[in-house]
Amino acid sequence: MSILDAILIAVKYTFYLLAPWGLSILIYRFAFHPLRKYPGPFLAKLTDGYAGFYAMRRRPHLNTYQNIQKYGSVYREGPNRIIFSSLAAIQDIYFNPNIAKGRAYHQARSGNPTNLFNTPDNDEHRRKRKVIGQVVSDRSLRSFSPIMSKQIDIFLQQLLRSSQRGEFVNLTPLCRNLSMDIAFYLSFGYALNTQTDPTNRFIHGSMGQALYMSNLNFNWPALTIAGPLLQWLGKKKVEGFRQFIRKMIVSRMAEPRDAKSDFYSVVAGDVAEVDGIHESELWGEALFFVTAGGTTVATAACGVFFHLSQHPDAYARLAAGIRGTFSSGRDIVSGPTLASCKYLRAVVDESLRLAPPSLAPLWRELEASATEPLVVDGHVIPRGTEVGIHLYSVLHDPDNYPEPFAFRPERWLVPEDGGAPDSPESRDARARMRRAQVSFGLGDRGCAGKAMAYMETSVTLARALWYFDFEMAPGEAGKLGIGREGSNDPWAGPDQFQLDDILVADHDGPNVVFKPRREYWRELMAEKV
Repeated sequence: MSILDAILIAVKYTFYLLAPWGLSILIYRFAFHPLRKYPGPFLAKLTDGYAGFYAMRRRPHLNTYQNIQKYGSVYREGPNRIIFSSLAAIQDIYFNPNIAKGRAYHQARSGNPTNLFNTPDNDEHRRKRKVIGQVVSDRSLRSFSPIMSKQIDIFLQQLLRSSQRGEFVNLTPLCRNLSMDIAFYLSFGYALNTQTDPTNRFIHGSMGQALYMSNLNFNWPALTIAGPLLQWLGKKKVEGFRQFIRKMIVSRMAEPRDAKSDFYSVVAGDVAEVDGIHESELWGEALFFVTAGGTTVATAACGVFFHLSQHPDAYARLAAGIRGTFSSGRDIVSGPTLASCKYLRAVVDESLRLAPPSLAPLWRELEASATEPLVVDGHVIPRGTEVGIHLYSVLHDPDNYPEPFAFRPERWLVPEDGGAPDSPESRDARARMRRAQVSFGLGDRGCAGKAMAYMETSVTLARALWYFDFEMAPGEAGKLGIGREGSNDPWAGPDQFQLDDILVADHDGPNVVFKPRREYWRELMAEKV
């Protein structure tokens, strides 16, 4: 018998053994599974590979949105997963003390250590969040504000140089450099300097690759079997990022704990400090901190520049408000005066709604120790089932936001600030919108850095409007990051910022032309950074 004959015989008998097993699983999942009565795509009922296919194409958020339009506010996303999009489900899932993060978070780690984002244990999460929350508290952010301000000045100087050369700028890399430099300063007092030096810009690609691989596992848990192979395929990019983080941690640990006002100075503890974070946990927390801080804020900033460039009325109103409130760009800092610019906050809120930094479902499941059944929006959920809210769909639901794909910042305003006239209906509508504003997650597991994201985005946008006028780049260049004319899909129109789903939002563009206002730019260049 030849080697080929032996291989063919082995394959044949392997098929004979596995085919009945596979067929029995398929029959069970479709005909006898506890979730069999829930509507959903045929393939989704049989395999998580259905969601994994769309994750490979970077568009699970759009596929899920389409499924919700087809099947309603609850449908079966996978063999053991149910998607909801109702406000009642938000309350039942994310404000339930007996709920824990789903297995998807463990599977998405791809061999990385646990951190605030993916730790499944609720008590462990509360401990981490209590400590890390000190880093992004209002008090800490106020002390960090001068460093953030200097980095924003560098960003504005990049815009000025491009404008003086008559060039348009792609805001995605510029905003990523800004947010990443700020995140590294806040985390370990590290001067990454990607805004002015290309040396460390490889980090963006490395982080994107790592997030993409995590999202594949998040959507298709069976891929964890192929984890070593997938990690090997992405090793060159991802390993460089990991080595850099290790280098940064070691460098910071060599300094006194209180040498800088940063993440490390707050969270680094020793075994005796029960509420601190042990040195062994720093690796995981550092990965999360710089990834979250370096991606979500960049998306928020790109989104507001995009939407204002597309909507001249909103642009004019916000520009007039900022320029009428401040007498100098130096005065634009986080504080009561900036907070009094209600339309600025409305613009940021509306942009975050249309282009949220996070797109993936927030999977949860009943804790093993729970004695009561899980009931979500009237549905009794079998144990072992992961349930989740689809953020993108909630934020684009016409019941929550009339004309859900229209950029209307005024919808967030109360009557005295220029919103809809006061009435029981308008008050109810605003309350519903606020409950549905899930751009930064929900409940105790919501984004700890929400205040930082608003602060960084608001100061950056306000200062940019003080020093510049801006508009979308002309011609073909101005089409980067936008939808297309004549599309029947509401998310793909020419006034929609195009996002890819890699666990967080990924994007390219917009290309924008900045023009200095009068002689105000001289103040910007006179500032030493």
